[in-house]
Amino acid sequence: MANQLLYRPGNPIPTLRLLISTCILSRNSAFPSRHEKLHFSSAIPIIRSMKAVKSCSGDPIRASKSYSRQCYCANSVVVSEDETYGNKQIISVTSQLYDYILANVREPEILKKLREETATMRGSQMQVSPDQAQLLAMLVQILGAKRCIEVGVYTGYSSLAVALVLPESGRLVACERDAKSLEIAKKYYEQAGVSHKVDVRHALAADTLKSLIKNGEACSYDFAFVDAEKKMYHEYFELLLQLVRVGGVIVVDNVLWHGKVADPLVNDPKTVSIRNFNRSIMEDNRVSVSMVPIGDGMTICRKR
Repeated sequence: MANQLLYRPGNPIPTLRLLISTCILSRNSAFPSRHEKLHFSSAIPIIRSMKAVKSCSGDPIRASKSYSRQCYCANSVVVSEDETYGNKQIISVTSQLYDYILANVREPEILKKLREETATMRGSQMQVSPDQAQLLAMLVQILGAKRCIEVGVYTGYSSLAVALVLPESGRLVACERDAKSLEIAKKYYEQAGVSHKVDVRHALAADTLKSLIKNGEACSYDFAFVDAEKKMYHEYFELLLQLVRVGGVIVVDNVLWHGKVADPLVNDPKTVSIRNFNRSIMEDNRVSVSMVPIGDGMTICRKR
């Protein structure tokens, strides 16, 4: 049957319809059995290809609009292979849907300006997304946080989002080792009028956190965000647990690592490190946790 589906001549529409439905239209879903190397990244490119195909008579073959909609909708959800979860359909963020999400982010003009400047730089993908920054700012507001820490500033998008919602007496310790990136961040702190809230630390983050502990600041911080060297996550987390108060929150970025953490065939040092970190947090009774599939994945930890 599989060979007939793949190589049957003639009108490709019925063939592709069955092939698409067999693959469940999930992103990067694999065709079963002998054809597991065959992947589809999306239903939409297939539909576009179908529209371009011509029949034997030379007339173009067109997929109906209703069928295109069915493909798009199917491609927008995923279902766990574990049937005990009740075949619950979970949204899968397509490019079109993500554009919709971004269109519904309340991004201050100063953050937009910083984002656009950062986008021209090498390594701009390290910047958190607007929807992530909005979530971080909301968590700070919900907590009523006054004292915060950020490990890994880059050009300052997330730290600026946090500083903007801190009270005038608030303080954000911003840890970053790259001087060039820090200069851009400081420029925007100044433009936004929040420089007095941000304590910039140009040094290795672990050294800065240790110095805060030695300075008697343990259990005095309300919120911390980690987006730095992945292989250092364990050490950062242990130090931050000492600095954050009971009831305080630690948010860790990139915990899904482009999906690599779920692929047993991917075992490079960074992926393994993040995978091990995720496992350790899951088993850590010192915190309550929630892994959120926003951006590249964020784990929100509340210290018990």
